[in-house]
Amino acid sequence: MNAQKKPRVPVALTIAGSDSGGGAGIQADLRTFAFHCVHGTSAITCVTAQNTLGVNRVDAIPAEAVVAQIQAVVQDIGVQAAKTGMLLNQEIIFAVAQQVETLQIHNLVVDPVMVSRTGAQLIDDEAVKTLRHTLIPKAAIITPNRYEAQILSGLEIYSLEDMQAAAEIIHKTLRTKAVLVKGGGMQGNLRGVDIWFDGEKLEILTTKQVETTNTHGTGCTLSAAIAANLAKGKNLWSAVQQAKEYVTTALTCALDIGEGQGPVGHFFPLLELGIGE
Repeated sequence: MNAQKKPRVPVALTIAGSDSGGGAGIQADLRTFAFHCVHGTSAITCVTAQNTLGVNRVDAIPAEAVVAQIQAVVQDIGVQAAKTGMLLNQEIIFAVAQQVETLQIHNLVVDPVMVSRTGAQLIDDEAVKTLRHTLIPKAAIITPNRYEAQILSGLEIYSLEDMQAAAEIIHKTLRTKAVLVKGGGMQGNLRGVDIWFDGEKLEILTTKQVETTNTHGTGCTLSAAIAANLAKGKNLWSAVQQAKEYVTTALTCALDIGEGQGPVGHFFPLLELGIGE
């Protein structure tokens, strides 16, 4: 008698940088995938030496090596969704965009890591241009923060109306299916308020504000959670809503480690079960 075939586990791919402090990047993405019961695979684009106090060094992985990682995963295992994070330079961005098209990677979530939440630009202007024209149009959704949305839309963003206008402009000009402008870098009551626009529906997403300075990895975690939900077959809107809830709960369990900004806590499903106490 043949054993009953087990259902196939969803698979998600993260294409991003490594964070030696474990708070963001590949490490945060794989934790997020795991707690959504999705098998996580990865293609590392750069290696950082960083901790809660900041980034001390960044080394790019050759674009050919990034391509080889993506091909190895997709051609054998297959992926139901993917996300990109820090792609670092023009060569890597262009190579990733080519692989997304060649390998027909669907349910792509692009976290356009160009500017930090504090406003520091992380990649050069040529890399930004390549991201705009080659990768973003292939995305199911992009998740820019306030400063990234300013670059992509050409607007200065100070209010809720500015966020809404930016989302509409980005959707129209960059031809992505949906845009989620994140409000983590906004001030006052707008902190943590996100704007969704898919060409038809303009929605304001709000959750409770969590008072913590330990917010490292929130952007990576949100985009990874969206990808995980898409891999499980959720529609895009539901994936975004559930991802935002996940991040909010993870923030309530943020880790107070190191001397600087700690990461969000991915352990909360285990804590609720009493594991590790």
